[in-house]
Amino acid sequence: MGRASAPRRTEKLAAEVRELGVKALVVGADLTDPGSVSAMIDAVKEEFGSLDVLVLNASGGMETGVGEDYALRLNRDAQVNVLETALPIIPAGGRVVFVTSHQAHFIRTTPTMDAYEPVALSKRAGEDALRERIPALTEKGVDFVVVSGDMIEGTITATLLERVNPGAIAARREEAGRLYNVSEFAAEIAQAIVDPIPADNERIVGDISGFRGTE
Repeated sequence: MGRASAPRRTEKLAAEVRELGVKALVVGADLTDPGSVSAMIDAVKEEFGSLDVLVLNASGGMETGVGEDYALRLNRDAQVNVLETALPIIPAGGRVVFVTSHQAHFIRTTPTMDAYEPVALSKRAGEDALRERIPALTEKGVDFVVVSGDMIEGTITATLLERVNPGAIAARREEAGRLYNVSEFAAEIAQAIVDPIPADNERIVGDISGFRGTE
C-alpha cells in the first residue's frame, strides 16, 4: 500500500489484511518525487519480487500551497513515472488500473465545476498519457484499464468541492440517482482487477447520462 499521508489509517488497514493471512507492505511516498517513487518500487521488489497489479489511485490539485502546476505534476507526470518505474517488475499477465472520475473522463465534452476543472483537465491528461502506453504494455503482456466513477461520498475531494460549492454533492446525487460510497467504489476497482478488459479499456461505474459524448 502506497500512501502520502494518514499512516495510522493505512497501518490499521494493513493489520486487518494481515489477519486474513495476506502479506501487506506499507510505504510512504511522494509520487511527485521520482526518488521517492523509486524507493517505493524497490521496497515492493525486495518484499514480493514482483508486482502483479498496479492501481493508480492518487489524485489531487485542490489543495492550497502546493503550486499552480501541482495538479498536472501529480495527475499526469507522476502517474506515468510510477508506471514506468514499476513496469520492470510487472510480469506478463499483470494489470494496470487507472482510477479517475466521470468529471475528468468526460471533461472534453462536459464542463465541470470551476473549482474542479484543473483536477479534471490534469487527470484527463494523465489518462491520455497512460493510454498512449497501451501498445507497449500489450507487447509485454500487461493489461490496462481505466475505472471511471462519479463523485464518491465521503472522500476528501467531495468534501473540498462541497466546501467551495455548497450543495454540489446533493445536486449530483439527485441528478445521478445515487452516488457510490468509498467501499462500494473500492469494490468496483477490485472487480476491475479480475474482470476481462473491455474493448475500449474502460470500466464506467454509475450513471453517465448527464455527460455529453456518452450516447
